[in-house]
Amino acid sequence: MKSIVYYLGLSALITHELDAVLNVEWRLLYHLRTLPDVTASAIFVAMHFPMFFFFLYFSNHQKPKIKTLFRTFVALFLVVHGALHFRLSDHELYQFEGVLSNLYIFSAAFFALIFLVMTWQDRRLKKA
Repeated sequence: MKSIVYYLGLSALITHELDAVLNVEWRLLYHLRTLPDVTASAIFVAMHFPMFFFFLYFSNHQKPKIKTLFRTFVALFLVVHGALHFRLSDHELYQFEGVLSNLYIFSAAFFALIFLVMTWQDRRLKKA
């Protein structure tokens, strides 16, 4: 069940990243917003290739400790990512205003939070 919750969060993030291209998210990123849109969008999309590779590879790593640590890191990232989007929601360049855009962002954070609680509970049970 915990893996399903993790993958729901990861799926929401990946879908959000597709939506981020439509909503010109690079305009919110410090260095990319100084570049022309054609250049910035190409860099923004290209940055996702290694990111998705790492997410897929380490989420299924053969060593359980690496897999667990990585999934925990991703879950923490998703919670922080959701908080950053909430914080930036009134920024003049922020474009994520639709129901679906917000659903992708905040459901990723929600599933990540559930994953972290489940992970914490697992650790408590192992210590008991």
